[in-house]
Amino acid sequence: MPATFEVPGLLTFTIAILVYFLGAGLNGSIAPVRRWNIPEAVSGGIVAALATLFAYRVLGIAVAFDLTARDLLLLYFFTGIGLNARLSDLATGGRPLAILLLLTVCYLVLQNVVAVGGAAALGLPEGIGPLLGSVSLVGGHGTTIAWAPLIAQRTGIANAMEIGIASATLGLVIASLVGGPVAGLLIARFNLRGAEPAAPMVGLPEDSTAPGGGQITYRNILASLLALNVVIIIGFALEGAVEKTGLKLPMFVVCMLVAILITNAVPRLAPRLPWPARTPALALISDLSLKIFLAMSLMSMQLWTLGGLGPALAAVLGLQTLVAVAYILFVVFPAMGRDYQAAVLAAGFTGISLGATPTAIANMTAVTRTHGPAPLAFIILPLVSAFFIDIANALAIGFMLR
Repeated sequence: MPATFEVPGLLTFTIAILVYFLGAGLNGSIAPVRRWNIPEAVSGGIVAALATLFAYRVLGIAVAFDLTARDLLLLYFFTGIGLNARLSDLATGGRPLAILLLLTVCYLVLQNVVAVGGAAALGLPEGIGPLLGSVSLVGGHGTTIAWAPLIAQRTGIANAMEIGIASATLGLVIASLVGGPVAGLLIARFNLRGAEPAAPMVGLPEDSTAPGGGQITYRNILASLLALNVVIIIGFALEGAVEKTGLKLPMFVVCMLVAILITNAVPRLAPRLPWPARTPALALISDLSLKIFLAMSLMSMQLWTLGGLGPALAAVLGLQTLVAVAYILFVVFPAMGRDYQAAVLAAGFTGISLGATPTAIANMTAVTRTHGPAPLAFIILPLVSAFFIDIANALAIGFMLR
């Protein structure tokens, strides 16, 4: 039995920063990685995960990171997305939001059909299909942890949790690697590019200024942090009221919705009050939060849990990847308009289909930093992947179990 080495929170945070710089160095020196728009945190995070796999296999040490800070970083990022949202953007995004939601629900059904059919064709145990479909891939680790005990009880699969976690982990890796190349292919094929930004949303350039945004100072950094903290505190205060409605939402979705309401009310009610929406300072905080969150998520993956998958389960996940890429290229991109915004959403859809919402946002951020902004994509995709699709997925999983 390998010994477990617990990495405390401050050291975990420090290692995550080092992992990001490792990825930045790899992206700078390896042209294909840079050309494929692989996020720096992904490049470094995968190398760090391989290092912990080496420690487990060779040294007999299971590295476990304290990820407490990761949850706060996730709240900062999605609250920042909400603070940048304008009702005019949401009104403009009504039709694209509805189309993306419909495409995602259709894909959810397709993914489960592929999982059940693939499992049956390869002779895997009956009932394992949902674990290789929307439970672990569209749902990610959180949905897997929530549903695996019930699946084990209903199907008799004793290691349902391990199978689901392994599938979700591998899906996260694949989504991180596939999104950038898919968007890059579409952008090059159709000669697409984003418009010049009027103000920064996310994906701040390397220098300290951004078009239309002015300088980054300690005052506007602190003002942005204050606004973020106030919204997050209100989100926590409202969490209980939301649960009483019977609607179970992730905390970051609650904070994002509160931020959308506040950011559209405060400038109207108090026009003289400085507000951080679409400023370089808020973009910087959002970028930092996402990069460190993703670095923590990937470096903490316990890749040795994938060893129990076996060739048959790996084959199903390979098939899921091929189906996802084909669906993105031939269904999502054309349906969303064949424009630059659609190409950015194609990068994000890999996170919906195979990974997780932060992975989708990281993929889109990597693309927009190189090719230009796509503000609507950053509004509608989180609403679909972190809100509406959770409800649809719960209904789909319940139907399959029945």
